[in-house]
Amino acid sequence: MADDASILNARDICVHFPLKADWPWWPRPVLRAVDGASLELTPGHTLGLVGESGCGKSTLARALTGMVPISSGTLHLGRRDLTAGTPRDWQMLRREVQMIFQDPLASLDPRMTVAQIVAEPLHHLRHDLSRAERRLKVAEMVDRVGLSRAQLGRYPHEFSGGQCQRIGIARALVVEPRVLICDEPVSALDVSIQAKIVELLAELQRETRVAMLFIAHDLAVVRQISHDVRVMYLGRVMEQASSDVLFDSPRHPYTKALLSAVPRPDLDAERARRRIRLPGDLPSPANPPSGCVFRTRCPWARPDCGDAVPELRMIHNSQVACHYAERLEKEETA
Repeated sequence: MADDASILNARDICVHFPLKADWPWWPRPVLRAVDGASLELTPGHTLGLVGESGCGKSTLARALTGMVPISSGTLHLGRRDLTAGTPRDWQMLRREVQMIFQDPLASLDPRMTVAQIVAEPLHHLRHDLSRAERRLKVAEMVDRVGLSRAQLGRYPHEFSGGQCQRIGIARALVVEPRVLICDEPVSALDVSIQAKIVELLAELQRETRVAMLFIAHDLAVVRQISHDVRVMYLGRVMEQASSDVLFDSPRHPYTKALLSAVPRPDLDAERARRRIRLPGDLPSPANPPSGCVFRTRCPWARPDCGDAVPELRMIHNSQVACHYAERLEKEETA
């Protein structure tokens, strides 16, 4: 396989959860947590995933790791099709694809020492290693994430939030995965600690060429670490482009609204810019709007936006799911 070949390839992934009907003879409603999302992860490349809470980012991440079942779509790890895979195929996925969670302390077992936490994946996924080899890999991994070997016998409650997240990173990378999924790994940390964790992840990626999916609300962090970005809304991808293109020239109205809320250090630019305020709340994924799911909050929505679901299509250097993206661009430049 070529070095730039896809490691994890997801096409039209849907994750639907059946809900309880109000009456036994009524059809059961379906919660469409993820509704046709696609992505591709390659070595040494970071894909950023952004959107409001409830848009399906974390559900998609859990579907990619097998934590929640995929309702439809295809998922390939290299050339192996996991959507029709056996338990052995999913076991292979768990070695190749690891995850870092949002709350660093809650994701660590308080009854286990650092050495036990970091070594646990090796016990389950690396049966080829001896006990001495496992101890050596744990010590080397702790060194790489900036902790001391003298701390291996301590427990999670004895560490700060940033240190706990470093333990979580060590646990995820100790089995040498090819894909690392980071589900808001810095949102629970102070700003200064966030920068150190992001720098650590970028450094480890340069060393190992691990492919990374980085989920976050902080768009500044996403821009710093990501090569490409996907913007999700109500289970669907609204826009996707390279990081520079998306942040400098957003095409979709939802992307424009998200970026307009990001504070700028330049006070004159902050005062001069026009902030786009979205009316209402995120609709329920159990009863999404027809056609374009963003139309009920879109400032530029037309009556026919509810007639058909917009597909992603190339507009300049971005792929945009909007019926009127070109017209909006012309109106803004006129």
